[in-house]
Amino acid sequence: MEPMSLKSTIQHDLHTAMRARDKVRAGTLRMVLTAITTAEVAGTQVKRLTDDEVLQVLAKEAKKRKESASAFTDAGRPELAEREEAELVVLATYLPAQLNDDEIDAIAADAVLETGASGMQQMGQVMKAAQAAVAGRADGGRVAAAVKRALARP
Repeated sequence: MEPMSLKSTIQHDLHTAMRARDKVRAGTLRMVLTAITTAEVAGTQVKRLTDDEVLQVLAKEAKKRKESASAFTDAGRPELAEREEAELVVLATYLPAQLNDDEIDAIAADAVLETGASGMQQMGQVMKAAQAAVAGRADGGRVAAAVKRALARP
């Protein structure tokens, strides 16, 4: 028997959450499935997303939740921030473990060596290599900061 795709797992978990009457989990999973379907029908042809593409959708949704929670907190709306954070907890269960700063710095240093970059003007090449190695396990802003530090070293 072949393993379930990530989308199938999310659909199964949605049914389980609905049976358990877990409104936050069910609502979050519905939202994710809608985002996945939107990504599948975007463009000229309907296509089935791979697990890696589904992970990209999940990461994007998680980033939205982080940004919204921060904005709500800054605006003095803690009840709305709590809701976004609760959705983020649900999304985090499907995302790969996040890299720590030391691991990101090591990947950035390897990317600089791999590309042979010697200055900031080659940051795009280094970012491309670093993002491929990170594969969704860290926020792009953290990767960019690590690449800048690696390129600044003599």
